[in-house]
Amino acid sequence: MQNLTRFIFLLIVSLGYSQSKYKAILSDIDQKEASYTHIAQQIWSFAEMGYQEEQSSALLQKTLQNEGFQVEAGVAEIPTAFVASYGSGSPVIAILGEYDALPGLSQQAVPYKVSNNGKAGHACGHHLFGTASAAAAIAIKNYLEKEGKSGTVKYFGCPAEEGGSGKVYMTRAGLFDEVDVALHWHADNKNAASIRPALANKSAKFRFYGVSAHAAGAPEKGRSALDAVEAMNTMVNMMREHVTESTRIHYVITRGGEAPNVVPDFAEVYYYARHKTRDEVVKVFDRIVNAAKGAALGTGTTMEYEMIGGTHELLFNDVLQPMVHKNLETIGGYQYTAEERAFAVKIAESLETPLNTQFVEGVAPYSKGAKAGGSTDVGDVSFAVPTAGLRAATWVPGTPAHSWQAVAAGGTSIGSKGMMVAAKTLALTGMQLLDNPKIIKAAHEDFIAKRGKDFEYKPMLGDRKPALNYRN
Repeated sequence: MQNLTRFIFLLIVSLGYSQSKYKAILSDIDQKEASYTHIAQQIWSFAEMGYQEEQSSALLQKTLQNEGFQVEAGVAEIPTAFVASYGSGSPVIAILGEYDALPGLSQQAVPYKVSNNGKAGHACGHHLFGTASAAAAIAIKNYLEKEGKSGTVKYFGCPAEEGGSGKVYMTRAGLFDEVDVALHWHADNKNAASIRPALANKSAKFRFYGVSAHAAGAPEKGRSALDAVEAMNTMVNMMREHVTESTRIHYVITRGGEAPNVVPDFAEVYYYARHKTRDEVVKVFDRIVNAAKGAALGTGTTMEYEMIGGTHELLFNDVLQPMVHKNLETIGGYQYTAEERAFAVKIAESLETPLNTQFVEGVAPYSKGAKAGGSTDVGDVSFAVPTAGLRAATWVPGTPAHSWQAVAAGGTSIGSKGMMVAAKTLALTGMQLLDNPKIIKAAHEDFIAKRGKDFEYKPMLGDRKPALNYRN
């Protein structure tokens, strides 16, 4: 409590200090809106999936290089990962950027669903994420340059967030070891910077090998790999009754055979296990593995599994997060044009929800009571360095992530306007941190208190190499 009181005093002093000197930098972001929108929409059109983001990564690298950043590409043994740095000395402010898309979710920028032909699409707004973060990093660079200050800003180009755990490999490689604070944001249907937990996650593909045979002529000679998958799924579904209430388990059968009259000799099922703590995820995942072993034994098949992803829960920071919220309120929301509102109304109709733009035009109130929903590899970063983030209204209110409605809005000016809110909020926070190392010190104290002094980072992925052929 003493530390928190001290922080609040420091925060009030710092946020009230010479706000005018930040205005020119923030104004420069606004002046470059058309350029940043063009970059984001190029990445939207590339729609490259995890570890395949060659064009997206190259575009962002070039953008930062043109602004004087030194770029180290191919970090953590990942060709599409990179770190772009500017400045020298402390403090070191990290800005996280993402740019991977999701499979099968291509969509035109129209308020009705169109055939996607199985192509990937930016259903989580990472084209906006990567671009706004680059805009923020450039703004902080400009501030360092203008003020002649000591300090470093680093943009982390983070691939394969969607299940590929790109940041886990980057954390494991020690890329965040010299960072003082990490800032991030995400696309959403409202402007908010409350503490929002994320679930720890562990995922794998389970592969079963059987014996093929004619399903009618010689069924006794066959050993069905698909039977094994179905037996595993049945056991795991029964297990749901005997796990903690906040446990989440999802699966999809990725291979199930080629024809009904052939006993499948190969089948594959892809599983996610999630919980609010990584220790519980490990326990649940081990039980899923045992179900797979039992299924193989019972069906006369063999089984192997490959780890695909694994992330820590999100470690929030009680010093940095209120600061980001305050800055988001300072930046504020935006107004829809008549054309944007017409688009939003039609999207809302497709979601069967009334359109409420309260937290597009403004900012949701600060709270700590949100329930954990999804997972993010930002969780691993948050156990390496004090971390805070926000969400910006790049989608129509009520839009869920990973939907065609999210892809559609992300391809319009609605997405671009939300992206600019995020860019300016991150930039303002970064500049204030450079001006007040005492806040960084307080954030680090809170970080150590929550993480523990004796914490030892153990990636959920173990020592496996990045799955560069991964398909999310």
